Amino acid sequence: MTASDPGPWPDLPYDAWKDTCTTLHLWTQIVGKVRLACTPWINHSWHVTLYSTPRGLTTSAIHQGNRTFEIEFDFNQHLLRISTSDAGGAELELRPRSVADFYHQLMSALDALGLHTAIHGAPNEVPHAIPFAEDEVHGSYDPEFANRFSRVISSTCRVFSDFRGEFLGKSSPVHFFWGSFDLAVTRFSGRAAPPHPGGIPNLPDPITREAYSHEVSSAGFWPGGELYPHAIYYSYAYPSPAGLNQRQVLPASAGWSTDLSEFVLPYDAVRSTASPETDLMLFLQSTYEAAADLAEWDRASLEWAPGARPVQPGLARH
Repeated sequence: MTASDPGPWPDLPYDAWKDTCTTLHLWTQIVGKVRLACTPWINHSWHVTLYSTPRGLTTSAIHQGNRTFEIEFDFNQHLLRISTSDAGGAELELRPRSVADFYHQLMSALDALGLHTAIHGAPNEVPHAIPFAEDEVHGSYDPEFANRFSRVISSTCRVFSDFRGEFLGKSSPVHFFWGSFDLAVTRFSGRAAPPHPGGIPNLPDPITREAYSHEVSSAGFWPGGELYPHAIYYSYAYPSPAGLNQRQVLPASAGWSTDLSEFVLPYDAVRSTASPETDLMLFLQSTYEAAADLAEWDRASLEWAPGARPVQPGLARH
């Protein structure tokens, strides 16, 4: 366990917690698949996501028959908490344990509560996927870094939510995709998009194509991975309009990544500024404007006119 880094924008160096990050990615996939198995399909796979809470991540309410339940990752007390509408519940300790052990313990807890759920038993969107029930390879859990990750997600969600509120057109919730392990918010132009080429590891192409059935400008936070071992904010458009990679965006620490084919703003650059919220909002707005202008979105009908968006008295704005 490492020394504590207090505050809403803690240091999150990927190399220091990559094993925990990988394990959490797989644990969230198991929990997310429970929601997926019990929830009617919603466009763009919005029915599968997790959501930020003051303590971590939650499925939100899941309905099974006449009962409702919720599964929450609590990264403050380091528990996985199952709560039911009939006052039942169970807890699993978040500690170093294999993916296989986590999977079996969660499924047994759901069975004991009468919430029998069958899920697809292997990870999505990761190469070389090991079935959950057989994965004894991944099992790290550093509580300090799990808590830091939760605080970054919570702080980011606050800014993303304000950004989402400035758009009148169709927009996604601010939600956490357990497949790609990122917090995201997406704006839509309202126009259909060309079929996506697919090709995401262990994800059926029809699901990808439905997710990108319409033009989008999407932004998110990703804690890093083996091919790009840095926590980043990203922004991209699908389809990507010609010249997008040549556009200058804000703040100065942001720019186009040829490796990722999207705009990138290092998390370290955000957390080290006097106002992380301001710099992050600049990134979200400037990258959206670059994509929307090049793709000729009807911005006048999709955005609040200056001064028209209602603001509650005393509500801080970025």
